[in-house]
Amino acid sequence: MKSVIFYIFVPGQDFTHNYIIMKKFFLFAFFFAMLSHFNVSANDVARLMRFPASHGEQLVFTYAGDLYTVDSEGGMARKLTSHNGYEIFPRFSPDGSQIAFTGQYDGNTEVFVIPAAGGSPRRLTYTATLSRDNVSDRMGPNNIVMDWTPDGKYVTYRSRKQSFNSFI
Repeated sequence: MKSVIFYIFVPGQDFTHNYIIMKKFFLFAFFFAMLSHFNVSANDVARLMRFPASHGEQLVFTYAGDLYTVDSEGGMARKLTSHNGYEIFPRFSPDGSQIAFTGQYDGNTEVFVIPAAGGSPRRLTYTATLSRDNVSDRMGPNNIVMDWTPDGKYVTYRSRKQSFNSFI
């Protein structure tokens, strides 16, 4: 059985110095390989909770593309949506009875409203699909919910539907 030995040669240095460098290199490579293995295992379980919003003692956030609510003191989160599309950027109405959010169902990214207690989402906008209407786009998708008007009658959102430039 033959063994393969790799040498890292640094010109002008003796064998002992080169051996120490090689030993450090392989220890670093082994450590990095082990760290990568553990990170992959942790990523299989962990998911990102994003876009939190609050009203009184209630929090709403996006987790794995769905909306959840939870008490601000903690506890068990309750799933509000279960559609195959993404639900992101939730915002409570001023009275806390409704939640507006940006949903990406059937290819379009639109604005929806759902009762804070849960229920069926109601679509508010009907816009054509843009060439850059993607959740992962650097500028964000189209129709991002920003907030509600103070009286709670209207949802404010950012739209690129009438831009002269598809990058904006």
